Amino acid sequence: MNADRTLSPILNRPLKLVVLISGGGTTLTNFLEKEAAGELKIEIPLVIASRPDCGGVDKAKAAGLRCEVICRRDYKNIHDFSEAIFDLCRSAEVDLVTLAGWLALIHIPDDFQYKVMNIHPALIPAFCGKGYYGHKVHEAVVERGVKVSGCTVHFADNEYDHGPIIGQSAVPVKGTDTPDQVAANVFQSECELYPRMIRLFAAGKIKIVERRVVIEE
Repeated sequence: MNADRTLSPILNRPLKLVVLISGGGTTLTNFLEKEAAGELKIEIPLVIASRPDCGGVDKAKAAGLRCEVICRRDYKNIHDFSEAIFDLCRSAEVDLVTLAGWLALIHIPDDFQYKVMNIHPALIPAFCGKGYYGHKVHEAVVERGVKVSGCTVHFADNEYDHGPIIGQSAVPVKGTDTPDQVAANVFQSECELYPRMIRLFAAGKIKIVERRVVIEE
């Protein structure tokens, strides 16, 4: 993932988006609400869940979306698990894969480099990596007494929360905030940042320079 490149714009049609989920599907719901409001020009031909019992499966089906479940335990290694996921993405002919509360580590194949985005509920490189997910992040933020948290959208690579950062949004943390309050405030920020980064991707405004993302306004 070292070569410089400018990502091509998606013209004259909605961006075809796959959404990968492991939990309640709140980010998926946000995407659908933004699309309905005309703020996000997308089509979601496929949702992939890592667990059959996660709440996002019901939300996807209620929205009339195709939803497939691919569990890590059903595959002998991470390569086979990842290939099962990306084979579905290829068959759906998608432009972008979005990790939306997806918790399972995957390996990104060459044809999907810089085509897989993740959102993390903290300002990477703080409070990130293996073990830092969901509410655990916000508990750690409050425990450490940090004054600013936030969220980060980045391109995924083969490590947790590690790929090139696309955009970040800062969220103040008050001394009286609980982890639940921090989580709610950060999620509000996520609901704006993730769609904004997707719009930049669709518009071809993202350039990769020596593993750094440069936004061309």
